Amino acid sequence: MSTYLIWAAVFLLAPAAASPLLIRWAFRAPRMEEISSPQAFGLAYETVSIPTGNGKHLFAWYIPPPAGRPAPAIAVLHGWGGNAEMLLPFAPFLHQSGHGLLFMDARNHGQSDDDDFSSLVKFAEDLERSLDWLERRPEVAPGRIGVLGHSVGAAAALLVASRRRLRAVVSIAAFAHPKTTMRRIMARHHVPYWPVGWWVLRYVEKRIGAAFDHIAPCLTIRRVACPVLLIHGDQDRHVPLSDAHRIYRNRRSNAVRLWVVPDTGHDSADQIRQHGGEVAAFFQEML
Repeated sequence: MSTYLIWAAVFLLAPAAASPLLIRWAFRAPRMEEISSPQAFGLAYETVSIPTGNGKHLFAWYIPPPAGRPAPAIAVLHGWGGNAEMLLPFAPFLHQSGHGLLFMDARNHGQSDDDDFSSLVKFAEDLERSLDWLERRPEVAPGRIGVLGHSVGAAAALLVASRRRLRAVVSIAAFAHPKTTMRRIMARHHVPYWPVGWWVLRYVEKRIGAAFDHIAPCLTIRRVACPVLLIHGDQDRHVPLSDAHRIYRNRRSNAVRLWVVPDTGHDSADQIRQHGGEVAAFFQEML
């Protein structure tokens, strides 16, 4: 049976029961657990558990700052289907520049607890609780915390920065608007927008408890007061470069910068090793 017929049958025959289950299955986050740790980079660390929403806990690695006195810190959040290990190549650059680091797994990711579903809203909630945890550390300088996020983790970083005081944000490969992103995904799977796709979008908004326009990075960027470095690969096939330009156009000031990285896709550890020093320099300047 074609994808169109499957979605049409779901929409027409069982919208109250089967459709929500199918939507949750279609947009579920794949889980991959870490196989390495900061030790692979010669860094001392603690494995910590951070309480978050619904009584769940997040798995995280905490790398204390190298200085003996209070120092800035950076919370690092992966993207959809990722884990703390995927952004770990940033750790040597950021630590050597004097920062404490917290690499966490969002719910339903890595080694964190399961929850009923994942969403940008829940990524942001997990990031907020992680920032609360960092702020309580005596070796973290008060008010000198930044965030580095990738993909949906980047979108969550911008959402949190729009409602909480941060010193700096690095956003890597953030999408501009959840509605646009979901429509792209459905189009790739030949799901017609009307009536199926339209209903899916309405259902997801209701399920996550937030209007897309309230959480979209191209709109939250208007409410972000701290410096932001938007990074996007010019060969990104998952989130097109036009999304980065859309976010950048809506910036509130020149405190937002856009860095287009050549010959780079959505996920590229090689580019982290090549350009990690430039990201560390941005945080060192701002924190």
